[in-house]
Amino acid sequence: MTSAMTPSLTAPLIDPFARAITYLRVSVTDRCDFRCVYCMSEHMTFLPKKELLTLEELDRLCTAFIDMGVEKLRITGGEPLVRRDIITFFQAMSRHLDSGALKELTLTTNGSQLEKYAEALYATGVRRVNVSLDTLDAEKFARVTRWGRLPQVLRGIDAAQRAGLRVKINAVALKGFNEEELSAITSWCAERDLDLTWIEVMPMGEDIDPANRIGQYWSLKDVRQAYEDHYTVTDLAERSGGPARYVRLEESGQKIGFITPLSHNFCESCNRVRVTCTGEIYTCLGQEGSADLRAPLRASSDGEGLLKAAIRAAIGDKPKGHDFDYSRQEVGGQMSRHMSHTGG
Repeated sequence: MTSAMTPSLTAPLIDPFARAITYLRVSVTDRCDFRCVYCMSEHMTFLPKKELLTLEELDRLCTAFIDMGVEKLRITGGEPLVRRDIITFFQAMSRHLDSGALKELTLTTNGSQLEKYAEALYATGVRRVNVSLDTLDAEKFARVTRWGRLPQVLRGIDAAQRAGLRVKINAVALKGFNEEELSAITSWCAERDLDLTWIEVMPMGEDIDPANRIGQYWSLKDVRQAYEDHYTVTDLAERSGGPARYVRLEESGQKIGFITPLSHNFCESCNRVRVTCTGEIYTCLGQEGSADLRAPLRASSDGEGLLKAAIRAAIGDKPKGHDFDYSRQEVGGQMSRHMSHTGG
């Protein structure tokens, strides 16, 4: 019997700073068919497959979170669509959309596999996808992704739109790389009816060169100023359940998002946690602290009590915010893990 002092297994997840946790990002694989320079090294050593949660375990884990109030589930990687039989996982999660417990099921992808899977994703209830795309220049795209080819991604975006998926482009702002493409990318998104969000590059990865990462950093304050030089920019109160803040470009009517973990962190409204493909929960992208959910998950064969207790304990340790900082020409709050490990 639950005492008056102990939350029930399905009580909402509230962190120590009174923030309700309603958004879960789950990595289903650390593998990717690209090697983006700000995400992973070119010659990555990936996890042995036996260390990854099975699709059934991922189902049980996500279901436990949904039971405790998570309403938005984003599937990430690595590249999630390279995970074998991943569509069966989306099909399983669709039951929570049907019940109304889950309000949104979505994913972040590099777009390489969308041509193959867009229709199947729509059939499972996915209605929006985020596609990571930093440049429209084929040569530069090959350089920043190392292994990627732009035409393949563009065909994937075409397929997603044909299938009925709403596509948002996520572009990492990289100084000296895509500064001169701001107008071109914005116009291209307007012509294609694609949403657009800019993201500041984050200091993650044990083998990153701090000097290079500082050199890559293009503050979104400067990106916004570049827009204001050519457009009438209006702040919007709209929030999508994630970290982005939005503006409208009055001349084109476009909504542009800004994710600013460095120049203006969004910690005060953080409603999300991340779980890796091995079952580690990270309650803050910019902190090293994590907790293991795989052991209690695998020990909970007769119910999810141990798992839910472990989730609640992890949320109880969620920090107030992260410490990313590029001030004074130093990388502050650098994370040793690669973005591909935590999930985008």
